Amino acid sequence: MVMKYTYEYEIQYQEVDMNRKLRMFTLENYLLNVGGRVADELGFGIKNLYPMNLTWVLTRMSIEMNYMPTSCEHVVFETWIESNVHMLSTRDYRIYLLRDGQKEQIGQAKSIWAVLDLSKREIVNCFNHPMFDGAVDGEVLDMPRATRLLPMTEPDDIVEHKILYSDVDYNRHCNSCKYLEIMLDAKLPDILNKRFRLDINYAKEVYLGDSLFTHYIADEHSVQYMQKDVNGTTCCSAKVTLLD
Repeated sequence: MVMKYTYEYEIQYQEVDMNRKLRMFTLENYLLNVGGRVADELGFGIKNLYPMNLTWVLTRMSIEMNYMPTSCEHVVFETWIESNVHMLSTRDYRIYLLRDGQKEQIGQAKSIWAVLDLSKREIVNCFNHPMFDGAVDGEVLDMPRATRLLPMTEPDDIVEHKILYSDVDYNRHCNSCKYLEIMLDAKLPDILNKRFRLDINYAKEVYLGDSLFTHYIADEHSVQYMQKDVNGTTCCSAKVTLLD
């Protein structure tokens, strides 16, 4: 059974950067919104999980882009669930630019999700619940998953950011897209106007008032980020890499 869903959006002026290209963390937010819309429609979204004291959390995401759209361009996101195995759900995406009624693929993404018990702050396996029956499409997107990044020994720089009101979401921790926004504010890659890949791994929650320290190493082909809390524990890591 095919379980694919498509949504069309028009890129807004406030969503592009000084190069008039869609901001990368805004693109991630679009992907998360699309996944959330599908989950709501199928009956296992946030509004269904919250009464059970559960919520979705993003653990990993990879995005490959050949072109970043600009304001007023129309983008179509196609998404489906690749698998619900053990404690992880894999959701895939294809990203299209819509011109004159024709779709041109400009990117793709793969995300790994888990269900969090809000009381215990622990990941739980609930994919045997009837609400998930028939939700898996099964197509495997031909794209590598995000890999774990090795710790940095000598970063180029370390930038501190205190988690503020605007960083925190309904789960009362730093929003997934905000980690990436904080990274890009610390060091903006020079390759976002070219073909690139983003890999991002979420490891530990941070909360209002916490300090997040962004370590980074940059060269002409990539920027690697490692975000740590005040105790030196890695909270999030990412790498933006130029594609051939």
